[in-house]
Amino acid sequence: MEIFLSICLGLGLSASSGFRVFLPMLVANIAAMSGWVTPGESFAWLSTWPAFFLLLTASLAEIGGYYIPFIDNLLDTIATPAAVIAGTLLSTSFIQIDNPVLHWGLGLIVGGGTAGLVQVGTGLLRLLSSKTTAGLGNPVVSTAENIASFSFSGLAIFLPLIAMALVVLLILWLFKRIASLRKSK
Repeated sequence: MEIFLSICLGLGLSASSGFRVFLPMLVANIAAMSGWVTPGESFAWLSTWPAFFLLLTASLAEIGGYYIPFIDNLLDTIATPAAVIAGTLLSTSFIQIDNPVLHWGLGLIVGGGTAGLVQVGTGLLRLLSSKTTAGLGNPVVSTAENIASFSFSGLAIFLPLIAMALVVLLILWLFKRIASLRKSK
């Protein structure tokens, strides 16, 4: 059961990385420093003060950048590979498996894949918002993404099973939304 909960935690934090790259890492850092979660031995850096200040600064810069029109679209280009890396790191830091190949493979496939999928979905949503509102609707999208990232991160830490169910529903919704966008072209 412990491995299942650690996978749920990693998956929830990874999905949150698809909305914002650094905010879920900051939430995980605070949770680790508070003793709510315990990262793997090789990820002890996640529960340090230097990591806190670095992640806080990066989170504030990222959140602020998404409120600047057209910079937000540039950030989406950068955030896509960064989200995959962050999702992989977050998943791998909490999944408790002794086999390194399986550990990192699962982290990359589950964590990186989930973060990448969510990031691509939000990037398409922002692109649609930019096309239909000339960028004026993007701050609304950014606010929703900030709330989703923070909420999913908190749920992943405190209620990992619910977070996993919501991630599955989110992925299904994204697939449906992408399919409907393709049909409308």
